[in-house]
Amino acid sequence: MPKFLAIYMGSQSSAQSAAWNTMDEKTRKEREAAGMKAWMDWMTANAASIVDQGGPLGKTKRADADGVSDIRNNLTGYIIVEAESHEAAARLFENHPHFAMFPGESVEIMTCPPIPGM
Repeated sequence: MPKFLAIYMGSQSSAQSAAWNTMDEKTRKEREAAGMKAWMDWMTANAASIVDQGGPLGKTKRADADGVSDIRNNLTGYIIVEAESHEAAARLFENHPHFAMFPGESVEIMTCPPIPGM
């Protein structure tokens, strides 16, 4: 079955993050607890499709022809899933807690084609 890499996207400067950061601490903690429960429920409901449960992503470094440097991007986490099609993989993330309950912006789902010649 085809594999797909899903990247959780979000930024500190988004409207979602701004709204999250203006919540009082009690409301934010309650929302966080409900969001984590919803996320775990999503993981359980989709366990048969999950190849690698992934995790959060932290600080980033870039290596290029000029050397190594510190950079920022909007990648916040990842997961690898299997599905019958790209469309089916994307549908797994409809109303995902990452953006439905947390201040995440989106989930980007990409194909993981085989390495040519292997």
